[in-house]
Amino acid sequence: MDTRESKTPEEQKHHILTERIPEDFETSKPHLQPEAKKRPDGLYKLLPLVVIILGVIVVGIIVLGIINRGN
Repeated sequence: MDTRESKTPEEQKHHILTERIPEDFETSKPHLQPEAKKRPDGLYKLLPLVVIILGVIVVGIIVLGIINRGN
């Protein structure tokens, strides 16, 4: 690990060029990463339900606002 605070221009150029190269399948070894195979835990399944409920509430507020404006 490089703990120096500054790099020479050549080192900076090398660092930038090596960071821009995308990781390839052979070196990433996804079969050794069990977290990559695991399904995500959490409330992601509730997101569509929350979106639908909020949409119904917003539409209800708009409709009630239009109806009450007519009176």
